[in-house]
Amino acid sequence: MPIGITINICSVFFGGIFGVLVGKYIPTRIKNELTLLFGLSSIAIGIPSIVGMQNMPVVVMSIIVGTAIGMLLHVSDYVQKGAKFLEKGISRVFKNQSELSETEYMQTLVMIIVLFCASGTGIYGSLVEGISGDPTILISKSVLDFFTAAIFASQLGMVVSAIAIPQGIVFLSLFALSGVIMPYVTASMFADFKACGGLLVIATGLRMMKIKDFPLADMVVSMVLVIPLSWLWVSYILPLIV
Repeated sequence: MPIGITINICSVFFGGIFGVLVGKYIPTRIKNELTLLFGLSSIAIGIPSIVGMQNMPVVVMSIIVGTAIGMLLHVSDYVQKGAKFLEKGISRVFKNQSELSETEYMQTLVMIIVLFCASGTGIYGSLVEGISGDPTILISKSVLDFFTAAIFASQLGMVVSAIAIPQGIVFLSLFALSGVIMPYVTASMFADFKACGGLLVIATGLRMMKIKDFPLADMVVSMVLVIPLSWLWVSYILPLIV
């Protein structure tokens, strides 16, 4: 049973509910300051993933090419449509009372969808639990996710809890596929994969802190490219230049 994934999904779901219930009692200043701290925490979580990187050219190429492909394929538009679908479904039951503008609302919603569903820690933790049964990575992530979901739900409403649905689909799919994928993934390839996810988490943290508005949804494509590019680099390119 995927215990860590279940706990992580519940942390987002119940964190969102908690944020809606108590959000009106939290001063705006505290919400803003905590958002900055969550951004800082995301950066701190992403850095160790990058430290273990094995092939820097691969990770850099994956981020650049993957983001470019994502932009050409308009991945962000599809993610935004998915976000609107979630918001529309929730608003039928719970009225949206967010004070954010529509543009800022959707940008924030897309940001946290990427944070909860496509972070390097979440993907890595799901694969690790699928292979070894160790849920500790996702349990640790759940603590931060609960409070992050609560604060953003105080701004966006119940739609934050609904993010647990696509999050569960992504993480459970990785859990199920881990046994098929991992026999073909070397330690070097996995380290590059984790580093690429770490960069996405750092980009998310910088966006949370409103330092730089990275195209997070488009950047997710890099996670698909990094493993095959790492294999090509180690198998064919590196032997030619070493």
